[in-house]
Amino acid sequence: MEELIGILHRENCSCVIRRTDGAVILGHLRGVKDLLRFVLDESSPLRGAEIADKVVGKGAAALMMLGGVRSVYADVMSRPAFEFLEDASITASYGVLVPNIINRAGTGICPVETLCRDCTDAAPCLPLIVDFVKSNNKENIIQ
Repeated sequence: MEELIGILHRENCSCVIRRTDGAVILGHLRGVKDLLRFVLDESSPLRGAEIADKVVGKGAAALMMLGGVRSVYADVMSRPAFEFLEDASITASYGVLVPNIINRAGTGICPVETLCRDCTDAAPCLPLIVDFVKSNNKENIIQ
């Protein structure tokens, strides 16, 4: 994981994924968009993977769970995300643990964290996140 954390900071990317075959994938999209794209990919690049990410809230944690990741590190992780991952027996570590992820404007809780707040399982989070990303889809990651 230390190698992935180093790449995360050196390459200034949003996330770094090491697949089970050893291949390393860098994510550069904002928010949960890279994770969502990987979860929707039928080749399942997250299955058994290790991930280092800058920010992990409950929505990102749900996507990681649905993708089948093995372990997660985040520079900043919300307590709900940490508990969600821990309950799913996914190894989770962080630089800073916060009560919630704050939105980009700094005015409240991240909208994806808010969407997933009441979910007790990862599966119900997926359609909520898909709808949110579609409504804000400037990068056309979801057709």
